[in-house]
Amino acid sequence: MWDRLAASDPGLLRLTAGLRTVTAIALALAVLAALRVPVPQLVAGAMAAMVATFAVREKQPRPQAVTLAVGLPVALASVSLGALLNQRVIVGDLFFVALIFSAVYGRRFGDRGTALGLIGFQVYFLSLFVRATTSGLLPLYGVICVAFASSAVARFVLLPQTAAGTLDRLRRAFRARLAQLLAVQAELLDAGPDEVEKVLEELRTRTARLHETALLIQGRLEDGTSDPAVARLLQRRVADAEIAAERLGLLLLTARSAERTDTLTLHLPGAPVPSGGELPVRDQATAALRRDLEALRVLMLRPAGEARGTALAQVRNRLLGYREEENLPEGSPAVQDVFRGLGEAARAALGLRLALDGPQDESDDTPATARSREELDAEDTAIEISEENEPEAAEPTGLKRPTTRAAVQVAVGSSLAIVGGELLSSQRWYWAVLTCWIVFINTASTGEILVKGYRRLVGTVLGVVAGIVLAGLVGHHTWTAFALVLVFIFAMFYTAPLSYTLMSFFVTAMLGLLYTLLNTYSMSVLMLRVAETALGAACGVFAAAVVLPVHTDRRTNDLLVAVLDRLADVTRGAVDQLSGGAGGDLVEQARELDQALADLRAATQPLTHPITPMRSRRNTARYVVALLETCAYHGRSLAATAELLPTHPAIAADPRLRGACGRIVHNIEAIATHVGDPRAAVEIESGPSIASMLEPGTLRTPRYGRVTDRVLRHLQRLDEAVSGLARPLGVTGGPARPGR
Repeated sequence: MWDRLAASDPGLLRLTAGLRTVTAIALALAVLAALRVPVPQLVAGAMAAMVATFAVREKQPRPQAVTLAVGLPVALASVSLGALLNQRVIVGDLFFVALIFSAVYGRRFGDRGTALGLIGFQVYFLSLFVRATTSGLLPLYGVICVAFASSAVARFVLLPQTAAGTLDRLRRAFRARLAQLLAVQAELLDAGPDEVEKVLEELRTRTARLHETALLIQGRLEDGTSDPAVARLLQRRVADAEIAAERLGLLLLTARSAERTDTLTLHLPGAPVPSGGELPVRDQATAALRRDLEALRVLMLRPAGEARGTALAQVRNRLLGYREEENLPEGSPAVQDVFRGLGEAARAALGLRLALDGPQDESDDTPATARSREELDAEDTAIEISEENEPEAAEPTGLKRPTTRAAVQVAVGSSLAIVGGELLSSQRWYWAVLTCWIVFINTASTGEILVKGYRRLVGTVLGVVAGIVLAGLVGHHTWTAFALVLVFIFAMFYTAPLSYTLMSFFVTAMLGLLYTLLNTYSMSVLMLRVAETALGAACGVFAAAVVLPVHTDRRTNDLLVAVLDRLADVTRGAVDQLSGGAGGDLVEQARELDQALADLRAATQPLTHPITPMRSRRNTARYVVALLETCAYHGRSLAATAELLPTHPAIAADPRLRGACGRIVHNIEAIATHVGDPRAAVEIESGPSIASMLEPGTLRTPRYGRVTDRVLRHLQRLDEAVSGLARPLGVTGGPARPGR
């Protein structure tokens, strides 16, 4: 059960966020209840504790403490101004707009600027919600101080979270998700014709989740490790394990098919199973495959303290032995490839265990296992931190800066929301402003804002229904209502990264309970909230579409160019190193490629959302992203293979690979140029397959004995995927240039 929890919530980030916020609120309520403050101040304390907890986002305790300390005077100033300006409509509205602009503009100053902006805005909103007055400021000051102190106790005493601890939990999550992927791969081996489509979709999901966890680990390595060499080693071992697991899935798909599986099958939702998903022959070899997939899964899950003993050592030795040609069981070539893939996955698992848990008992090692350890030790020794500093790209200035543009947009949208909200209700107008503010958080294009506003509206409508039911059930039972508020706040933070609609539902249901506690609940109040939410979302979308707009097409094109540039860098660097040159920091380049692709995937959500009316465009966007994921997989694999070159005894540089790579890089750059400027006169090159471009005899070496064959397969698939990208993006083809 713990492994399942670790896999479903990598690093326990959502669980910690929910528990920490609920704990801070509960502490604040306990202290304030002991002081016998009235219910409106209890509500203010709960909201202030929530804001003080979720606004602080730094990863290290010291910066968190500084932000929390600076946030307290910001909160006190904000609530004071809210109380002073509450009755001065025009001045108060103008200040609110200025505060909103400043809060969004503050994002350019990093996590601390973002946190202080959130605290300032949310506490001002709090003053409007509880109708703060100047005569009641002193008690409210005390309430806010208690809330911030409760947040500090929850954060630093009761539920401390260090960067190293988070990284450790993320590594456990990676192993758990890797084990889950292996379990699905075992199901794929036995799935019948009616089940294979479902299992394949689960395989895609598990592969994507493993990749998501790898990205989370990469984002925490710098803060979670004290030594850059250790960070680089962990990054390398995680990448090796991810690539080996994904390759194993492809080999299993090929074993079920009459022909080699296209990598796109693993990345494109709805892609059919090759050759109709034929059942494998149920012979001794496939029975051994089932056994060894389960053995690899168990080995991956076992902590270092439990992964000892003769039996487990024998299992590990058997799996690593498949890296030697003479140890392969009898079977078809495709099935033998799966055993080779098992050996590579076992080697990656051994490297991951050594990196995570330190040296292991070597007394039961076979010669094959000893060779794998020697290779891993040689790689560890060869890891060096690059001292080269990449020149930083010039940041945009003025209105071209994203934070400035967003600040102007949200200020205009909020001004419209204030005017419209006042027309709907002079008492609850701030709900429209809150919605307008929220739809701009973590969005960068008009399409993203539209989708977020739609999700918030749906969640709000459903939350109103729940609020009506709960208000009738709870009545005026104060502490029952507060208990439900805590439950909803936990659910809000736990579901926020998964579903914005669910988060909005829990927020609205919680607000229905708060209105009940403040004796201001009525059906008309909740219906007014729906109207104000719709108005705020509409104002946000209008401002994003009219004021300094960043259209979804423009943003996705910019991110697509960034992905293609990173792909060209990784491919060029990996092949250069495999050809005998110096490829640079390939692991870091692969990480940058993965991050750029993750950004693009998020930005295309408005295009792939179910409400998108243009079905063909949605299918094109999904197809392009899937092709890019395929390209990224082959780029990562090339980089990982190139990193082995200095230490692996079976790998030698092949200068001919540099020439084979030229066409691929040219085509990637041509597509990037066309996406950046559709009027540019560029063409992609076509020609013979990559393998045929090298001299005869290259492929006579054992398929896994030397690197050339594997590199050629990755280059061939990458060439095909890049050519496939040209068609939906409108790039024409041309003949190969002389010398290619």
